[in-house]
Amino acid sequence: MDKQTSLKVILVISVAGLSFSGYLSYGELVEKVCPLGGGCSSLFGFPTCVYGFVMYLAIFVVSLLGLRSKK
Repeated sequence: MDKQTSLKVILVISVAGLSFSGYLSYGELVEKVCPLGGGCSSLFGFPTCVYGFVMYLAIFVVSLLGLRSKK
């Protein structure tokens, strides 16, 4: 698999991760209800899904920059 194809796959996976963690983060931060039912865990005062959203966002940006580079 070449670099461009790999980056496209990573981009699609990061979009899926952003969607899922964004949904969970929205439910936790805005609606104040855990979308999955039971109690959601938190770390340093933030729901753990927020950290997942930030990490998937970083992966999305890096893969997008990789796709845009000419090298």
